[in-house]
Amino acid sequence: MKARSAALPIIAPSILTADYANLASEIGAVYAAGAEWLHLDIMDGVFVPNMSFGADVVRKLRPHSGAVFDLHLMVADPAAAVPQIAAAGADRITVHVEGNVHLHRTLGQIRDMGLKAGVAINPGTPVAAIDAVAAMVDQILVMSVNPGYGGQRFIEASLDRVRALRERRGSLDYLIGVDGGVNPGNAASLIEAGADMLVAGSSVFQGGGSYAENIAALRKNDIFCSYNV
Repeated sequence: MKARSAALPIIAPSILTADYANLASEIGAVYAAGAEWLHLDIMDGVFVPNMSFGADVVRKLRPHSGAVFDLHLMVADPAAAVPQIAAAGADRITVHVEGNVHLHRTLGQIRDMGLKAGVAINPGTPVAAIDAVAAMVDQILVMSVNPGYGGQRFIEASLDRVRALRERRGSLDYLIGVDGGVNPGNAASLIEAGADMLVAGSSVFQGGGSYAENIAALRKNDIFCSYNV
């Protein structure tokens, strides 16, 4: 199944808060409801204090959705994980600037596999930490919570970090994503600040309406252009 072109802001539901007993139907349902991307968090219990799933789950989910699989590696050794994750069906792989000794090499590894490469920054990491690799990434993911768990409260200072990335972007064409505590109450402010992609777990899978209604609520100020994913 060919992925759709995505309207901005891109909504990428995080399956951390989906029903794990019915993941295949869950990811198919959110794609049908208008989510062009699916955000999958790989956590090893070392880089972050939690564990999620690995390449095998990604591989088994891949046939059940036409969504772009946006893989977020929160692991101690991302370079070792990238080949398996890529082979499992990832379209985009984001790694963290923190603790990644050879960040430039890892991003190059992802791009050499024909995938889109991203870099994530934690709340305590200066935005300037990505300057050396900004020209080689397709997206920068602002963590608006401390990574490791779903359902956390949004850190308000993240809005300033999104604005800073928009100002630093200049002629570069990376997307700016936000991950953590995203909901209809802050989505419009994030979009106005410069966010192109919103990772949302609880507000999509556990919001008050249908998946389509929950996604639409994040797009109250639906934006104007499209991005070829």
